[in-house]
Amino acid sequence: MSLIATLARLEAVSTGRAQPTATVRHRHLSGHPLVLVPLTTAGEAGAPLGALVGTDRDAPRLLVVPQPRDRDLRFAFLADLADVVLPYLDSCAQAVEAAERTETDPETGKRVKVEVELCADAPQLIVPSRAGLDYLRLLGRSMRFRRTAEQDPETPHPAPPRIPLLGRWLTHYGERARVPGSSLLLALTEVLSRHWATGQSSLEDQHLGALLAWIDPPGDDTGAEAARRAELARDADGQLLCPPAGPATDPAFDNKLLAPAIERYDRARTALAAAEDALEADDRLAALTAAEREIRDLVESRTRPTWDAVWRGLDLLRALPEGARVEERWTRDRWSFTGHRDRVLAGEPPQPRRDDAVTAANKLATREREQARLEAQEALDDPLVMAGRRLAGEAFAGEVTDVVMAYSEGKRPSPRPLVTVRTDDRPHLAERAKVYRSLDGKPQAAEFAGYEGSPDEGEGFLVVLRIVDKMGRGKEPEPGSVPEKGDAVCFTLFEHEQRGGAKLPDPEETPWTHGGPPGEAVGEAPDTLTEEDVL
Repeated sequence: MSLIATLARLEAVSTGRAQPTATVRHRHLSGHPLVLVPLTTAGEAGAPLGALVGTDRDAPRLLVVPQPRDRDLRFAFLADLADVVLPYLDSCAQAVEAAERTETDPETGKRVKVEVELCADAPQLIVPSRAGLDYLRLLGRSMRFRRTAEQDPETPHPAPPRIPLLGRWLTHYGERARVPGSSLLLALTEVLSRHWATGQSSLEDQHLGALLAWIDPPGDDTGAEAARRAELARDADGQLLCPPAGPATDPAFDNKLLAPAIERYDRARTALAAAEDALEADDRLAALTAAEREIRDLVESRTRPTWDAVWRGLDLLRALPEGARVEERWTRDRWSFTGHRDRVLAGEPPQPRRDDAVTAANKLATREREQARLEAQEALDDPLVMAGRRLAGEAFAGEVTDVVMAYSEGKRPSPRPLVTVRTDDRPHLAERAKVYRSLDGKPQAAEFAGYEGSPDEGEGFLVVLRIVDKMGRGKEPEPGSVPEKGDAVCFTLFEHEQRGGAKLPDPEETPWTHGGPPGEAVGEAPDTLTEEDVL
């Protein structure tokens, strides 16, 4: 946690209200997102209990599994979920625009630009908390390998046709959510915590009701009082007034309300199966319908408060202006969505259970690169974030006090002007360290040349920098490429653009030290179990 974030949390405790840690919104928000509030059965993470899902704030669709242990009812729930999610994904798959992409020519091996299709927009999924995000990833993993009756007529318990496809999409969105800065799948508590600091722990911030209570407490209550009430307040029947933000449920709800309702449903279903005539079947069918309706009402009572809280949180985020570089990151999300759409249309198999060595290394390198890029871009977009980097000695801002024209040595001298900056910051500058500033959206590099005079606490440091690029090809720098006396400037010690890593081999050329080519058996089979192995 940065120093400025720690200060914001301390101020939140002092004032009783969450403090902003950003002046702009650092994540893209779609104008038409799909909100999903999942609920799962206690004790079995993969057994769905229900969900509220939809794009209409006032008309969500309620999906319920009356008996989570029934495999057929689970499949029916997942099929209904696919009927909601897949059309939403398809709505962005058709509208495309022309875009250029750099690819390697298989004949020459050179990098060339080719024109390809890029989806004009991408679908955005929003869940209440990090636990909901993990739950979607679990659903995707459990669904994408399911066999349908069309694929394998002899498979036991065949899945409805659209379930494997939904599993592939949820897996892709879950993997993309692990890339820093991605906005395809967002956990609302994570986004709110990025923009506001509360007076509670980051674990407590995962309760959406408590988090919103700190950010926007009702009436004259302090954030701590409102958050405590959101977490602990119960009605006369002992049920939470603000249920957890899913997918977990409260034990009091499970034991007092849900378990008896499911038991009544089971008895009604057993009685219907034992009916001996049509009249008796009609009566027992009415009892079964009433028992199912009771479970639906219970699930809706647990998910609807969270559904309303999600949209309230989105309203708070939309009030912030979008950061300048958010659209660039959303374009990379659109590329990701378009690439997976093309793989699905091409009939490629689902994502493997375990990545090969090259794929895993590429994913790790991508996440590391995107994390560094996100931290740099957030600082460049937001002066409050940049203040944290300045406090850490990773950037400095000040006023240009002098500019002296100088040139490099050699047959063709190039301009290397010396710029003196007065700053009150304390950057960690080493000899000949590189620093960068944003010039028309592109990073301009400079080299630390030393201090002028001795540092004076009353007047700040005088830092001398040598500008080394982005000044044109002529002998004289282009207008505007060199700071002028009196200009306010901000230089960073971190790079604005991240470089690519070393090229990895193709998966088919994976060395034996990293598992060998995919599909090959590696090493000897383990020893068989003997009596000595079992105590």
